[in-house]
Amino acid sequence: MMMKVFVTGASGFVGSHLVEAAKNLGWEVHAAVRSSSKIEDIKAFVDKFIHPDFGNVEELKQLFLQEKYDFIIHAAALTKSKSEEQMLRVNVEMTQNLMQAAFSEGVSLKRFVYVSSLAAIGPIAYDAKQDISEDTDYSPLTVYGRSKKASELNIKSRFGDKPISVFRPTAVYGPREKDLFILFDTLNKGLDPYIGANPQKLSFIYVKDLVDVLLKGCEMPQEGLEFYNISDGQVYSKYAMADIFRKTFGKRALRLHLPYRIVSFVARLSQILYTNSSKTPVLYPERLGELTAENWSCDITKAKEKLGYKPNYDLERGLTVTLLWYKNNNWL
Repeated sequence: MMMKVFVTGASGFVGSHLVEAAKNLGWEVHAAVRSSSKIEDIKAFVDKFIHPDFGNVEELKQLFLQEKYDFIIHAAALTKSKSEEQMLRVNVEMTQNLMQAAFSEGVSLKRFVYVSSLAAIGPIAYDAKQDISEDTDYSPLTVYGRSKKASELNIKSRFGDKPISVFRPTAVYGPREKDLFILFDTLNKGLDPYIGANPQKLSFIYVKDLVDVLLKGCEMPQEGLEFYNISDGQVYSKYAMADIFRKTFGKRALRLHLPYRIVSFVARLSQILYTNSSKTPVLYPERLGELTAENWSCDITKAKEKLGYKPNYDLERGLTVTLLWYKNNNWL
């Protein structure tokens, strides 16, 4: 029987890969996008585009009653904002509205999959005896992380008995990703900069592995509310991406270790200069803390055992594919 899925954030980086993967499974895919969203890359994989009002629970309920979705995957989120209030409104209230409508009387839904973030938990000490697990205490560093923490706590308190799978991916990379791309663009220009010289333990997830486990989260039998931390299961040094870039293109870059104090000053100055701007600077104090965090190593045992999750891409394989995509599509 054909499954029917409703995907939010479908025009975004993860969402675009998600609708493609769902369509390749033979599912009927409905995509929630803004009227201003660019949909050229996903039109071939979407059966129906929807422009819902996420602030209107009754409208969402009527949509779900009419369409009778098997699954809802909520991948939309605000990752940058000048206002913590706006971040909470989008990432917490919008999620609550969707869940309230999805679990209204008469709506038959097999499972709700919510894309949170490892940023909700935050990093751990470099010498921590255990990796970040589903039970690690919350200690987010950024407004985005705090909004995801607040959303998770709200889900636990209001929807703890519902069939919901919450996924916390670590840093996601792959074709069409724009944030980590800044690093590769800098490397391509011959510079390989780092903030300070302290070692770091980093984790990553290739986008195809992430969407694979999100779809497994729809299909696999689970009990009520479940949380899953997601990475490729490996731990990498701060130099890993640059080393793979050099290996892929045979191009060397000048490795620089910038003093933390200087970068911290630049971050604070950037925040001040952008005070009256609608945009967020590339570097600001909270972002600096996240970039220099000691340890993002992540335990994925639960996802492996409960969902049969098996990452197909380590960083070298996934990043090589990604870098060649950037090159072939004239990003680099």
